[in-house]
Amino acid sequence: MAPVSPLAPAAFPALPVIGGVRFAAVAAGVRYKGRTDVMLAELAPGTVVAGVFTRSATRAAPVLDCQAKNGGAADGGAAILVNSGNSNAFTGRGGMDAVAQIAAAVAGTLGIDAGRVFTSSTGVIGEPLPWDRITAKVAELRDNLAPDAMAGAARAIMTTDTFAKGATVTVQVGGQMGGQAGGQMGGQKGGQSVRIAGIAKGSGMIAPDMATMLVYLFTDARIGHADLQALVSSINARTFNCITVDSDTSTSDTLLIAATGASGVDVTGSAAFAAGLEQVMLDLALQVVRDGEGATKFVEVQVTGAASDADAHRVGMAIANSPLVKTAIAGQDANWGRIVMAVGKSGAQADRDRLGIRFGDIWVARDGWRAPEYSEAEASAYMKRQELVIGVEMGIGAGRATVWTCDLTHGYIDINADYRS
Repeated sequence: MAPVSPLAPAAFPALPVIGGVRFAAVAAGVRYKGRTDVMLAELAPGTVVAGVFTRSATRAAPVLDCQAKNGGAADGGAAILVNSGNSNAFTGRGGMDAVAQIAAAVAGTLGIDAGRVFTSSTGVIGEPLPWDRITAKVAELRDNLAPDAMAGAARAIMTTDTFAKGATVTVQVGGQMGGQAGGQMGGQKGGQSVRIAGIAKGSGMIAPDMATMLVYLFTDARIGHADLQALVSSINARTFNCITVDSDTSTSDTLLIAATGASGVDVTGSAAFAAGLEQVMLDLALQVVRDGEGATKFVEVQVTGAASDADAHRVGMAIANSPLVKTAIAGQDANWGRIVMAVGKSGAQADRDRLGIRFGDIWVARDGWRAPEYSEAEASAYMKRQELVIGVEMGIGAGRATVWTCDLTHGYIDINADYRS
C-alpha cells in the first residue's frame, strides 16, 4: 500500500447505522491478495435506488447494466455488490455475462429479483473478470451482513486509494441540520431526524462526466424515485462534476443512492434534506481530490465574473486540468502566466483587458496586466502552503463556478507506471 496522502482527513468518520441497510466485505482474490476486495450492501424491501453514471463511450458492463436497471420498481429487496481489482471494462460479451452471473448469484442467495441487483467493478481495464471468485463468496457475504459494517465496505472498494472515504450527516426535516459531514453530530433543533451516509473510492482517472469514480450513498429517508433522481443529478453537477485529478474520465464512473424509507420521514421537497445530501456528496468529492495520485497540494479554483456559469465552469476546469498549472503548483512556482494561458484556451468568452488573477487574497494581475502591488516574494511564499486558492475574475458578467483539483507530481507517474506490473 502507498503511504497515506498528506492531504487525508485525520480519521475515517464514525458512520451511523442506516435503517434498512446491511453491509459485508470479503477477500475474494479478484486481483489483490490478502485484503478485502468485494463488498455487498443489502437493501430492505421498498428501497428506492437512483444514480448517475459516466457518459464514456467505452463504459464498462456493470455501468450499462446499472443504467438499464435505474428507475425500476422498488418492490422487494435490492442489493449493491462492488468488486475492486478488475473493472470488467472493455471485456466484450463476456463482461455482460459476468454481470449476469453475479447478479443471479446475489439474487438467489438473498431471495430478491436479479433486476434489483446493482453491480460495480473497479480496477484494471481489458482483463476478463473472474466472476466465479466473486459468486463463490456470496453466501459468505450474506452470512456476515451487519448494519454497522459500512466502514469495511469502504475499504473493500479501494484500488490506488491511500485511505477509505466516508461522510455522514443527520438532518432535521422541518427543523435545522443536526450535524456535519464526517460524522460530527450536533444538537437537534426541531423536525424529524433522517440520516445520510456515504462511501466513495477514487484517486486517479478522475475527471467526472455525469458521475464519478464509485460512490454509494444511503439514507433512511422516504422519497420517490423521480424526486430522488432529480435531486442527486442536480447536486452531482455542483460536487462530483466539479473535481478533477488528471482530466481522465473513467469507464466505470457510478454514483448510486439508496433511500430505504426506514425513518418514515418523507423528504420530498425538503430543502434541509437537499442541503444535507449536498454536504455529504461534496465532502466525499473533496476527499477524492485529497487522495489524488501523488498529490501534495489541494487546490480550489474560484471563477467569477464570467459570461455564464457554464463558461465559469469551463474556465475553472481548464485551469484545474492544465499540466502546466498543476506542475507549477507542485513546484511551488507562482507562475500566474500559466493561469492566463489556461483561461485563453478554455473556449469561454474572455476579455484579456478585464482579467484579474489572485492567489488566495494576493492579487497578481488586474485588468489584463500585472497588478501594481504584485510581489513575487509574497506570491511565492503563498505557494508553499498545502491548501491553495486560485481566483480568476473574468470581468464580463455574473457567471461563477468553483472547482477543485490537486497538483501533479512525479508520484503520479510512479503509481500509474506500476499499476499493472
